[in-house]
Amino acid sequence: MKKVNWQYTFGEILIVIIGISIAFSMNKCAENSKNEAQKNQYLINLKDDVISDKITLEQNAIEIEKKIKTADEILPKLNTDVPDKMMIVGKIFSIVNLTDFTPKDNTYQALINSGDLKLIDDFETKTAIEKHYSYYKIMQKSYLRMENIQKEYVGNYFIYHTDFDDFRNKKFGFKDEKLLKNIIMSMRGSFDIKLTATKEGIVSCDSLINLLNKKTPQVH
Repeated sequence: MKKVNWQYTFGEILIVIIGISIAFSMNKCAENSKNEAQKNQYLINLKDDVISDKITLEQNAIEIEKKIKTADEILPKLNTDVPDKMMIVGKIFSIVNLTDFTPKDNTYQALINSGDLKLIDDFETKTAIEKHYSYYKIMQKSYLRMENIQKEYVGNYFIYHTDFDDFRNKKFGFKDEKLLKNIIMSMRGSFDIKLTATKEGIVSCDSLINLLNKKTPQVH
């Protein structure tokens, strides 16, 4: 019977084990590198989305502030006989246009739906991202409040209490001015709530953008 060279056999086994370990380490290293690159791309895309949202919210804040100012000009003249009441007709129509906000959340939704949120292993960053997009849901309730006033009251008022022929004849075509005043007062209150929520949304955007700038310092 041929003698087994155990020293040689153990050496071969050791070489195989070392080879497998090196291959596994290299694969793990490549996977970690890929995950890190993917995470960084997510963070960059998130930052771009939030910057875009901030620009929209800043524009919204300007629009809402204008509507508040216009509502304050309209209200004292309604249900009165002041001679310049016709001047507010166009202003009434201008404040009923909705100021919308639809966040750019494609990157965030991709993170959630794909399960890739786990790639962001930094607790502070992950918490800040989730907190920001949770605030959007709260903020949009303030926007929905204004939309509900539009649906429930403004549309009906224009249908049942407005004479557009009077406007063509240079007359004040809004009937039941007391009701119109109540509607605009309700809108005025909603504008305040909407503006506060919008400004808080801008602060939330700034906070997340600053954090993401720190987490992606290599991107300019």
